Amino acid sequence: MTIAASLFDAPATDPALSPRIDAAIDRALAEQRIVGTAVLVAQDGRLVYRRAAGLADREAGRPVREDTVFLYASLTKPIVTAAALRLVEEGRIALADPVTKFLPDFRPKLADGTEPVITIRHLLTHTAGLIYSFAEPADGPYHRAGVSDGLDAPGRSFADNLRRIASAPLAFAPGSAWAYSLALDVLGAALEVAAGESLPDLVRRRVTEPLGLQDTGFAPPDRSRLAAAYADGEPAPVRMGEPYAIPAPRPFAGLSFAPGRIFDPASYPSGGGGMAGTAGDFLVFLEALRQGGAPILRPETVQAMATDQILGLSMPDTPGTTFGYGFALVTDPAAAGVPMTAGTWRWGGVYGHSWFVDPARRLSVVGLTNTALEGMKGEFVTDLRAAIYAGLE
Repeated sequence: MTIAASLFDAPATDPALSPRIDAAIDRALAEQRIVGTAVLVAQDGRLVYRRAAGLADREAGRPVREDTVFLYASLTKPIVTAAALRLVEEGRIALADPVTKFLPDFRPKLADGTEPVITIRHLLTHTAGLIYSFAEPADGPYHRAGVSDGLDAPGRSFADNLRRIASAPLAFAPGSAWAYSLALDVLGAALEVAAGESLPDLVRRRVTEPLGLQDTGFAPPDRSRLAAAYADGEPAPVRMGEPYAIPAPRPFAGLSFAPGRIFDPASYPSGGGGMAGTAGDFLVFLEALRQGGAPILRPETVQAMATDQILGLSMPDTPGTTFGYGFALVTDPAAAGVPMTAGTWRWGGVYGHSWFVDPARRLSVVGLTNTALEGMKGEFVTDLRAAIYAGLE
């Protein structure tokens, strides 16, 4: 039996969980903090909660359904990381390989003009010295170079964005610090060279197709099922335009979105944020990893993903947390301020998503919304986690 079949064939009923999670969802919708959501909770490989609620398109009155497709944003990262580690298993790349082995013209320098070696491992762990433009001042070097963070600039090619990134100085020497960054976009370009095929094709052949994820990829399978994109606003979320930039003084101020980018075939496939898919597909992916990686990765590879890979480096403003491959790891739940157990994997997506896997509790949770940033780091995320753990006690 496939993971999808074991998850979704039986009805999801847990009388302890449902009222609490329903209340968290209903409150967020009633208070107009989110527009729509799809929430799935699995324990012991069995779906124990499922709900689609609110509107996928508020203006059209289209409801969220379980097959609604969401712009994944950084949910893309663990999927592309899995594809990269599959190439490591195949011997096509090595973690110690310099990026210039695959991208000979990608040679960003430090501020003093020296050119350090950036490896595949540096890219996978966000220790390459790269950043995101939203993390710098409006007059910073990424802004001056017109770097795209992978969510905007429809029609931008890999070559163009790589050239812009490489023209800006590195924020630090590779391996000396951690910074959330465009590293997975650079990695995607390197993987294309290593595999001799496009990033969408290699991800499909090595991850989504073996798992039966028919609705996940770098282009939505059905435009009519794609959720519209909204952003936090008062008194209700605002629909994103083309483009839309988060206004100051909100977190991530200046981050630019172009929700229609995914429909432009000339847009480079962003390994950090370019995919779209359903909540169900992402849950199947997480459960495949939690259960050991088959059929996409070996157990020892998944173990490496869930192991501290930044070795003493700190993640700014995220106490009690470190980074593996593809996601963060909770090391001290009290310091992190979360109800999960130590060893939990977690991350999110800036279009409005959160997810986590608590291996000790054999628990996988996917909460997708179409509302940035509330659905990624707002009260809804806190309420959802609290409801789940209260229901498990």
